[in-house]
Amino acid sequence: MAEQIAEQIAGLPAAALRPYVDRYVGYRYEGFAPGIHVGLPSGHLTFIVSLGAPLDVAECLDAGAPRQQLTALVGGLHTRPAAVHHDGNQYGVQLSLTPLGARALFGMPAGEIAERTLPMDPVLGRVTGELVDRLRSASTWSQRFAVLDHVLVRSLPDTVPVAPEVRFAWRRLTAAGGAIPIATLADEVGWTRRHMTERFRREFGLGPKTAARVVRFDRARRMFVAGRA
Repeated sequence: MAEQIAEQIAGLPAAALRPYVDRYVGYRYEGFAPGIHVGLPSGHLTFIVSLGAPLDVAECLDAGAPRQQLTALVGGLHTRPAAVHHDGNQYGVQLSLTPLGARALFGMPAGEIAERTLPMDPVLGRVTGELVDRLRSASTWSQRFAVLDHVLVRSLPDTVPVAPEVRFAWRRLTAAGGAIPIATLADEVGWTRRHMTERFRREFGLGPKTAARVVRFDRARRMFVAGRA
């Protein structure tokens, strides 16, 4: 039986990226049984570059769901589990993006890619090829994280056009772990509930009530995992 390798290394992005990227995670698993990695709903967008074989991705767990073969991908906020089929080997880098990171890195609201998984090229643009090549050429996780810092900081615009009310509402919602009444959130930003719901959905792809449910689920999952550690 082949020796199993299980490696997962976390790192913080450069200071300029931290409003938009929560963390980097490098992972390498070899010698395991084939299976499905389940990507659960969370309050982050997913950004993955495979350092091995292309990722075999479906946007849901349904047996007949269409699958894509992607070397690098971006997944928006979603309410259903996504599925990454693997042969027992997984090797790559994953970034957890805040929804504001879609504006900063991709020049679009997170709402444009909600409930979707896309190839990275049309989203990040021409630097995608450089990023993939340099990550694959690096030999350590610290070198790969430095590559991410260098390429992504270069991609940042001078300003990120998100209304301060929308920015505040998202941060307030996540800070509360999703446990805040939507009417209270609307009052705090000075908008009607209807207007806030429209602006929230336009920016993030989910209404505030749905987003709160996703954030609560993600918080409960993290607490469960931490309790088992």
